[in-house]
Amino acid sequence: MRQKILIDAERLKYPKSGIANVCVSLIKGLDEKTSDFEYTFYGPKKNIPQTKKNFNIIDWKFWQKKFSINTQSFSLIHTAHQLSKYFHTVKKGQKKVVTLHDLNFLHDGSSEQKIKKAIKIVQKNIGNADAVVCISEFVKNDFLKNRNLFTLKNNVSVEVIYNGLIFPETPEFKSECTYSFMGKKYILNIGVLFPKKNQEVLLDLISQNDRDLVLVTSSAKSAYKEKFLEKIKTLGLESRVHILENIDNNEKYFLLQHCESYCHPSLAEGFGIPPVEAMYYGKPVFLSKLTSLPEIGGELAFYFEDFSGEHMQHVYASGMQAYGAKTDEYASQLKERALKFGYREMADAYEKLYSELLN
Repeated sequence: MRQKILIDAERLKYPKSGIANVCVSLIKGLDEKTSDFEYTFYGPKKNIPQTKKNFNIIDWKFWQKKFSINTQSFSLIHTAHQLSKYFHTVKKGQKKVVTLHDLNFLHDGSSEQKIKKAIKIVQKNIGNADAVVCISEFVKNDFLKNRNLFTLKNNVSVEVIYNGLIFPETPEFKSECTYSFMGKKYILNIGVLFPKKNQEVLLDLISQNDRDLVLVTSSAKSAYKEKFLEKIKTLGLESRVHILENIDNNEKYFLLQHCESYCHPSLAEGFGIPPVEAMYYGKPVFLSKLTSLPEIGGELAFYFEDFSGEHMQHVYASGMQAYGAKTDEYASQLKERALKFGYREMADAYEKLYSELLN
């Protein structure tokens, strides 16, 4: 009798989010493995990808927060996000794994009330977990430093499993759109338009050079977006900044293929999927030195020590020069590094953890 595992992939409600991408990658990775386990995924059926193994699916419904589904038959429950509102209780003998993406709410200037609320929901998820999986060494260290905020099981194990990506195999993407910036040199940034992503400093960077800036974003904090748009006007950059909202993956890959570089000056990142995607395309990557980003870029990325326009332009110019001096070699090293963060590697690591907990 195969042991049954339930994976909470409810974040697939937001199919363009980073966590949804990770859920899809995990499903694909487990689908391609020979396994001793029987997997069931919990999430909106319409967003769960087709699989060869025809995994069981429990379709997400909004009322399940109040009336939880029966998990009696599962040996292990894996909650794929620390802020999940589901599966807070476990049955006797059941094992539980929780993936911790970040504790950003402790570092992003959130109000005391918001911090207390977030701690409460993380506690509900990890308080009875047998293993907490952190998506980077940075997140693990941050969690261990703040573990006194949580009450945990005595023998809980804390692991690192990096997010895994599905890289496109198509050699060349075509665009459905006609972009005014095609044919120009542009800097790309992908991510929600939030204060912690710090995109506004990229306006200071391009005010020091002649590049266009292309932002791909799926959602925005309205106050930050207003401030951002105001700054574009103040610096007179209206014709050089392009904000693209909710584009599909093929468009995103097209933009990655054609950008001059990828810049990610984020203040708080648990992992950092877009820089990995840019490295896969062999693009020079410019990152902040904060949180998990140095783990992602390693020695191949270029780093901003501070966010003044002059300093960033200095880093940008010298980085592009270093990249230009040996483009092919540099690009292939970047791609090789990106491939370490693949979906198969992630699925192998999770299944190994499930086996250790259940045997």
